[in-house]
Parts: sequence; structure tokens; C-alpha cells
Amino acid sequence: MCYDAESQINPELSSNEQLLWHGRPPLGLRLRATDAFLIPFSLMWGGFAVFWEASVVMGGAPFFFMLWGIPFVLVGLYLIVGRFFVDARQRSKTYYGVTDERAIIISGLFRRSVKSLNIDTLTDVALTEKTDGSGTITLGPTPPWHNWMGGSNWPGSHQHAVPSFEMIDNARQVYEIIRESQRDAKGRT
Repeated sequence: MCYDAESQINPELSSNEQLLWHGRPPLGLRLRATDAFLIPFSLMWGGFAVFWEASVVMGGAPFFFMLWGIPFVLVGLYLIVGRFFVDARQRSKTYYGVTDERAIIISGLFRRSVKSLNIDTLTDVALTEKTDGSGTITLGPTPPWHNWMGGSNWPGSHQHAVPSFEMIDNARQVYEIIRESQRDAKGRT
């Protein structure tokens, strides 16, 4: 498996398309701002689910009640630990590219998915930058609940996520490349 962003993006380019930038999000386990809320919530959820299941098993409740608690325990385990590993795995398979024609996002947890956004038609391009210069570039209008999700990987949520270059280095530089590419595209039409 090749982990070089350029080698992942190049096969997606047309013959006359020029790659202006390529990159990827950082690898490994990462905390996000939303974890300030999600960690306490997940501990409460998981703690209650384990307490419920233990009480039902020890109390000799009907078998249905034992089964009823299992999905809640599994969701609790995912919220407490699993989501960090799913996020890390997703980012390890994500590559970004900007060309003179498109913004490209290659990702996929279980299968490869290529998202291509025409530079000419991108309306809302937003930059969120940290003091170290890293940040996220959002490529499209964001729904009100987007910030609450904070980029967290909930099973199935990637299908409805706003396309973005998450946690990239030199985010402002990439943002300016996109804006310049948009200006050039408008000049060609």
C-alpha cells in the first residue's frame, strides 16, 4: 500500500490537468475540540450501560432484558474507545489534492471513494486555522449541526459530511491555492 498522497491523486487526473497541491491529514490517534463534550458523555453512557447490563445479569432478570442492554454496551464501547480508532483508520486512508480544475478527496474506511469538486462551482470555501498554521478547509455550505459533529466519525456519517480538507498543515497556503485556482478558472470562462 502506497501512502504518498501524490501517487494516490495522480491516477485521478485527466491528461491536461495540473496538480497544484497534495496532502493528507495527520496519522494516529487525535483529540478534537468536540471531545471536551464527547468524552464525558461517552463515559456516562458507557458507565450506565455496563451498570444496567450487570444489574440485569446479576439480578436474574428475563433473558430479553439481558439482550436489550447489549446494543447500549456496544455503543458505549464505540463512543469511549472505538471512535478514536475508526477516525485514525479513516484518516490513514484519506488523501487530498487541488488541481487547476478540481478539489479531490480520496478516502474510504472499507472501500475507496473519490470525491471530485469542480473549482468553478465551489461556492462556500471556509478556512479554520490554528495558531500553528494547521487547519481545516471546508468546501461547501455547512449545515447547522456540522460544528457539533466536529469531524467525528460516526458510522455512516461520512456520506452526509461536508467535503473538507481536515487537519492539514499550512492550511492558509492551501486555501490561497484554491482561491487562486478559482480566480484563474473564472478568467478562462
